[in-house]
Amino acid sequence: MTYETIRLDIADNVATITLNRPERLNAMAPQMADEISAALDQLNGARVVLITGEGRAFCSGADLSARGAGASVSGGQGAYSALTKSYNPLMLKLAKLDVPIITAINGPAAGVGCSLALASDFAIAGKSAYFLQAFVNIGLVPDGGASWMLSRLVGKARATEMMLLGEKIPADKAADWGLIYKSVDDAELMTEAKALATRLANGPTVAIGIMRQNIAAALDADYATALLREAEGQKIAGDSNDAREGAIAFLQKRKAEFKGA
Repeated sequence: MTYETIRLDIADNVATITLNRPERLNAMAPQMADEISAALDQLNGARVVLITGEGRAFCSGADLSARGAGASVSGGQGAYSALTKSYNPLMLKLAKLDVPIITAINGPAAGVGCSLALASDFAIAGKSAYFLQAFVNIGLVPDGGASWMLSRLVGKARATEMMLLGEKIPADKAADWGLIYKSVDDAELMTEAKALATRLANGPTVAIGIMRQNIAAALDADYATALLREAEGQKIAGDSNDAREGAIAFLQKRKAEFKGA
């Protein structure tokens, strides 16, 4: 498939998706959301997804100049249509993916771009990056799953601060809050992200996929349900070749060599 707004590169079991509209600070039109979603269907066995942005921004939010992308262009119905047909299906697909996701946030992550940045298992930000829920400044409400994610990541008070005040949260502050995995020097961002991607790509993919689903489910499940999901997941993981390799490697006192199956 030919992409116009992103790049997809797959190497060493890592699928790197680069948002590629640097002249627009990688603003996300519905087309970009659809292309990211299509790329997730073309991982070709990759065991990690790494998402970053080209140029000086990760993603500056929805492209309000694109047809149907935002309320200021085509009214509330246009925004509703873009969310339900493009943005929301992408976020759900990311949530259900059976491999880990890393986001390398190389600059501003605003609006739906903030939601995309935080939809990963490991969000790593360069120190010049920031996170912004600017909707209140233009009379709109957070979307892309922000109201669900923020309250769970940083609690009600800080989620309220981000959404109702619409102020930038610098990378270091985001790391202190627990909003992201870590903040690193800008020059080290991709090195750190790729090293983590390599580590995860060499891990037990079946077990990792079950872990990320159990973590997500536990946010809404009661204790008994979480226990049952763990038992069911352990049954699936325990039957994998990686689990057998892990047990043998443990007994042989060597490092396991996982194949992702």
